[in-house]
This record gives sequence, structure tokens and C-alpha cells, in this order.
Amino acid sequence: MLFQVGGQGTRPTFFEMAAAQQLPASLRAALTYSIGVLALRRPILHKVLDYEDEFYALLMLVLETHSLRTTDASFAESLYGLRRRAAKIRIKQADIRSKSSDGIQHSNLEKRQRVLSVVFLVVLPYLKSKLHSIYNKEREARLQASLWGPGDERFEDIDYFVEGEASIASRTSTEAETTIRTQLAKNIQKIIGLCYPWIHATAEGLTFTYQLLYLLDATGFYSVGLHALGIHVCRATGQELMDTSSRISKIRSRERERLRGPPWVKAVQGALLKCAYVVLDYAQTGLIAAVFIFKMMEWWYQSAEERMSAPTVYPPPPPPPPPKVAKDGIPLPPDRTICPLCSQKRTNPSVVTVSGFVFCYACIHKYVSQYKRCPVTLMPADIDQIRRLFHDM
Repeated sequence: MLFQVGGQGTRPTFFEMAAAQQLPASLRAALTYSIGVLALRRPILHKVLDYEDEFYALLMLVLETHSLRTTDASFAESLYGLRRRAAKIRIKQADIRSKSSDGIQHSNLEKRQRVLSVVFLVVLPYLKSKLHSIYNKEREARLQASLWGPGDERFEDIDYFVEGEASIASRTSTEAETTIRTQLAKNIQKIIGLCYPWIHATAEGLTFTYQLLYLLDATGFYSVGLHALGIHVCRATGQELMDTSSRISKIRSRERERLRGPPWVKAVQGALLKCAYVVLDYAQTGLIAAVFIFKMMEWWYQSAEERMSAPTVYPPPPPPPPPKVAKDGIPLPPDRTICPLCSQKRTNPSVVTVSGFVFCYACIHKYVSQYKRCPVTLMPADIDQIRRLFHDM
């Protein structure tokens, strides 16, 4: 069995389909990067980044709907000169021998197929993105709970003792409703956390299987969604590419003819419709340019980003010099395990933070309480500056 990599016929190559599938991800990365740069000067744009999934889904809904109406292809597929065709299996053997050897007949998309295509291209990726974010939050919450314990239960007792009885009585119903909603949300997040990895793994496995079969020329469907819709992606002929502009003009003319109302209302509606078409055309051109510019910048700065992202290992700073022993202070014994005050082996070693010297806890506590200083350096010290050491150095 040979790999299908050639460019002959109407069947797109695996690399054409892969490029068309990866274009929306590149478009989203380019838009996110551009808005992030603009948000540095216009902080209001941070709200767009906060609702990135919703804004991107709305943008793709407009683009995909318009592209499927005018070209019978998704936005990415139309840029690569591809078209979607409804695949129907012929029953009669005479038709199979006369028209095609694979027994499949292609026709234009139906309205139902266009609507379902928008669902597979926009709605399902949006839901997947939201489920992925919920799964990540649930995983982080479980990890935090395993390390530090549940954070919501830490301050319940404090709030209980701080609040008065009247306040608790007035907030009983509200807290009950909030508790029910919170518990329901947590249960939903737990269910998503348990089910999402299996759903994601199944979807990725099916995607890989269909792509491998498509590469080996064992199926005409590149993905599960195309198979479920009964759609083949084909290369557009030269005549179809030339007829695209005239088809768009006819569709827009029909939409202008459907306008109803007095003449001045029709004029206003026609002007608004024309402006919408102009904005849509410029938006498509701008998005294509944004993708190419983003890819060029990504390639240009790739080596620099790798150097910047590499961890820089600095030498450790030298330790600070030890404090000087005062002339009138207690001399240090040659053995470091001996307490300078009692000249015995240290018990319950404790350090004076102002100087760093270690003594027995009972000795240094009595000395600092009486003289308010370190016995070695004579630096001012207090009992609060004594720290217990749990490992005798």
C-alpha cells in the first residue's frame, strides 16, 4: 500500500488537509498575540483576552457561515482551493461503470450539511476548549488539596465565631442556596475531571486513525466529523475558482432584493449591508495577512526565543562574612558543639538571629533576658530574636 502524497486528481493530499486543519489554530495564536501586544497600551483589551474563547468562537461563526454559504468550504479550506461535496454511494452497477470506479457520487452541500458543518467547525471546538479549561482547574484544585488540604474549609470556624447570632440567622437561606450551587458546581467539575480524559483520548485516537487511513488511501474521509456528515473534501476546479466571485455577487444581489420597506428604509438597509460585506471582505484579508505575519515572526524569532527560554545558571553568591567577636564578649570555644556560655555540649541548640551564634536554649534565654544583648558580639538582642534549631550543625 502506497502513501497518498501526490497532487493529481480532485482528492487533496494529506498535507493539504493537515495544513487546512492547522490554520485555525495559527489564526487564533496570531490574534491572541496581536491583542496581547495592543493590550499593553489599551488595558481595556484585556477583557477580550478574558473571554478569548467566546470572541474567537463568534468570529469563526461569522467566517465559517459566510464561507460555507459562498464557497461550500470552510474558511481554511477555501484558502487552499478546496471544496466540500456531499458523498453519495451509487446503487446501480451501470452508473458505477460509466461514471466512476469507486462507487461514490459528489454533489453540492445541502442546507442541513452546512449547518452541521458549522457545528463541527465552531461549536464543538468551543465546547472542547471550555471542558479543557474546567478539567485543568479541577486538576489544579485536586493537586492543591492533596498538598495543603481543602482551602474552602480553613476559615469556616473563624467566620462562625466572628459573626453574631443575628447575622448567621439572616444569612441562613442565602448560604444554603450558595452551598447547594457550589456543591452542584463541584460535582459537575468532578464528573468532567473523571470523564474528560477518556473522551479526549477517544477523540484523539479516532482522529489519528482517520488521518492514518486517509494517508494510506484507505478512506476518503479525513476526520470523524466529515464521515458523520457524509462529506468529501475535493480540490476545486479552475472553473469553480473563477465562478466563486460571480456566485458571491449573485448571493449578495439576492439578499438586496429581499429587503422590504419604504424606499429610504431599503436605501439604509442596502448601505448597511454593503458596509457589512466590505468589513467582512477586509476581515478575511486581514486575518490571512495576520496568520502569515505571525508565522514569519515566529520563524524569525525562534532561535532568539529558544535562547531566552533556556535557563540561565548563575554561580551561587558567596556567604556573608561571620560577625566579629567583641573584645569584651565571651570567646568562642574551639569545638563548635560546645556552648560558649556553659562550656558544655549544647542541648536544645538555639541561635541569636542578630549574630548567628548558637548556644544552649536555657543559657541564651537567661543571658538575653538579663543583658539584652548577644554574649559574643554584644549586639542588642531580645528574647523574640532567639530561634530554636532542630538540627545541630
